[in-house]
Amino acid sequence: MSSKSALVWIDGRVVPVAEAVVPVTDHGLLYGDGLFEGIRVYAGRVFRLDDHLARFGAGARSLALAPPGGLARVREIVLETARSYGQSEAYLRLVLTRGEGELGVDPTTCSAPRLFCIVDQVRIHPAEKLASGLDLLTSSLRRPAADALDPRVKSLNYLNNVLAKLEARQRGADEALLLGATGLVAEAAVANIFAWLEGELVTPPATDGALEGITRRTVLELAGDLGLPAREKSLGRFDLLSAAEVFLTGSGAGLVPVRSLDARVIGAGEPGPVFAKLRAAFLDAAPSLGVPVL
Repeated sequence: MSSKSALVWIDGRVVPVAEAVVPVTDHGLLYGDGLFEGIRVYAGRVFRLDDHLARFGAGARSLALAPPGGLARVREIVLETARSYGQSEAYLRLVLTRGEGELGVDPTTCSAPRLFCIVDQVRIHPAEKLASGLDLLTSSLRRPAADALDPRVKSLNYLNNVLAKLEARQRGADEALLLGATGLVAEAAVANIFAWLEGELVTPPATDGALEGITRRTVLELAGDLGLPAREKSLGRFDLLSAAEVFLTGSGAGLVPVRSLDARVIGAGEPGPVFAKLRAAFLDAAPSLGVPVL
């Protein structure tokens, strides 16, 4: 894959990142007031674009934000950004903020929402880790309850995730496992989590603090196509340690195996057959599930 400098659609045109300007009084910067979507381009197609936009629209409504021009215009912007980049494989970051406002948390001082879309390459984990599996650490932080910060909204409030990731890296792990207030598994710092447990594929529900990921949804659908029993199920840390296989899913990372949790090896300590089958099915299906850039 050839490299290319990142581009940004902002204020009606696509420009190099260095030329993109967001005022320092934007409430997205000052207060994390906004939301985003991470979207992949596979084989020249924007993966499940309409599903991403549906989630983006629902999140915007929950924050009382209206994307300029509506979702139809947002769709055009995403495709224009990907087309300008001109690469068959890419990562798009769509961002909507409250916009410029007065100093102070009051969102009614903001005159208009700001939308921008970044396109670049993304590397969440080194290639060797994708081959051997990640080492997870259970974070000392807990996922905020849904009535405090609903995990179904990909808001700009990611400090919980950032600090969990930092804790994991500082303690020698690749990724953090976040638990909810009751001790049930929510997700990793930046990905959903799956376990092959007692002959079925399971993943935590949104009610336990999991984002309803687009890649997560695709894996559940592919499992059904492959005849693998799959469902949402509340999980404890013990369940992950007991599982034959554990892996993560996300728009940025794709499908990534997990080797260990808290220095305890999971299963055989290497990517397992269920993961291999699902990853192959995902890579095969991803282009057909995308919207052509051109």
